[in-house]
Amino acid sequence: MQLGLILGDQLSRALPTLAELDRHQDVLVMAEVAEEATYVGHHKQKIAFLFSAMRHFAAELRDAGWQVHYYAWGEHHCDDLEAVLADALGRTGAEAVVVTQCGEYRLQQRIDQQWSSRLACPVHCLEDSRFLGRLEDFARWASGKKQLRMEFFYRQMRRRTGLLMDGDQPVGGQWNFDASNRKAYKGEVPLPPPLTFQHDDLDAQVLALVERAFADHIGSLTAFHWGTTRSQALAALAHFIEHRLPWFGDYQDAMVTGEDGLFHSLLSPYLNAGLLDPWEVCRAAEQAWYDGAAPLNAVEGFIRQILGWREYVRGIYWLLMPDYAAENRLGNQRALPGYYWSGDTGMHCMRESLRNTLEHAYAHHIQRLMVTGNFALLLGVLPEAICRWYLEVYADAYEWVELPNTLGMVMHADGGYLGSKPYAASGSYIQRMSDYCKHCRYNVKTASEEDSCPFNSLYWHFIHRHRRQFAGNHRMRMIYRNLDRMDPARVEAILARAESLLADPEVL
Repeated sequence: MQLGLILGDQLSRALPTLAELDRHQDVLVMAEVAEEATYVGHHKQKIAFLFSAMRHFAAELRDAGWQVHYYAWGEHHCDDLEAVLADALGRTGAEAVVVTQCGEYRLQQRIDQQWSSRLACPVHCLEDSRFLGRLEDFARWASGKKQLRMEFFYRQMRRRTGLLMDGDQPVGGQWNFDASNRKAYKGEVPLPPPLTFQHDDLDAQVLALVERAFADHIGSLTAFHWGTTRSQALAALAHFIEHRLPWFGDYQDAMVTGEDGLFHSLLSPYLNAGLLDPWEVCRAAEQAWYDGAAPLNAVEGFIRQILGWREYVRGIYWLLMPDYAAENRLGNQRALPGYYWSGDTGMHCMRESLRNTLEHAYAHHIQRLMVTGNFALLLGVLPEAICRWYLEVYADAYEWVELPNTLGMVMHADGGYLGSKPYAASGSYIQRMSDYCKHCRYNVKTASEEDSCPFNSLYWHFIHRHRRQFAGNHRMRMIYRNLDRMDPARVEAILARAESLLADPEVL
């Protein structure tokens, strides 16, 4: 008899562990343990989503004929997964453990290096086949390159999978339609109807448990709208394809006060937990284009996020860990301001993005990259601090996807290995892509006054203080030419304004 461990982000009937085992004689184990739930202060909604999805998945497995030993929170005394397995091995008499590769380096190291000896039995760790590419293929592609570029990896993945391909060429004659996907939303088309789910008794039990046992964790459960079953995840996919995908491309970078989802899919929690498969999601989007239900710029942009970016950051994570987590090429050391946890700030763009985060354990990629992330970059926040925050607050956050996105893309702490330039921007970008600035007490038109937009002042301070690192970057030469054309007195005033903000960013 073998014991199969299923982790909280492996809620898939296509999991290699299930394919390896025999439901008639082997036993499955699932567990809610303190170490995984609290090693960072995960958002209440993330914990509730995973606990409830795990319990529903365990029920589905039992209905399919599996024997499942489920260790529910508060009903056992095991603090970590190793203790759970030791207990289950003793109870069942199993002779080996089977597990699929996990999504975080810290746990994978324990699986590979410690579990077999400590549990006194073989531990077989299987390759996770639920992605669109293999890690060894990514490593082969990256080998010998000083810098990686997602666009070239993405094109290789398109050719390999055949998604949106006409023979060896991309449908529509070009690989990337990103230039068509930068419109601000001004009510041109109706917003999609909201998607809500009927939550059952199991959901209610978990929500009550999380409210009670994780009361000190960030976030609120008041607006818990996530689905927690495979059928609900499929419903979310269908809703996106019908109501959001047609306009996703045009407005994927847009931000609107009070509109938290716009045309985004909100599928990443389901993908990253295993309730949806990336292949079925990409194929559904591709089919919408073939059926004439969504334009190519929207479909290509969406598929690029999954086939390109999601696979790309996973490859980088497993290629470079553990050293990657310690990267800090810009030498940033500042603490993360307290309003990242409270949302209490006078900067309207930050307040809106943080409100969305605290209320829903979600913010779309532009709120993450160009608002909360951009501000941390401009402040010079310690990468470890902002990486931990992102891991805590979002329902879709697992280290394999969060760390490269935050450390590499948001903070440019890897020296440009992941992306060719820092995603630093002034308030003018936020003004162009949102209605945020007109609701703000700060003036987005100025950079040196007392009421100037902090993004403006800090942006030019960032450019000035990192001139040595970035002046030779061909994608930033125009920025430095603009800086050099400025009146020296104006530059001095902007830098003075920025210094005053950096002296006490908590007051913003």
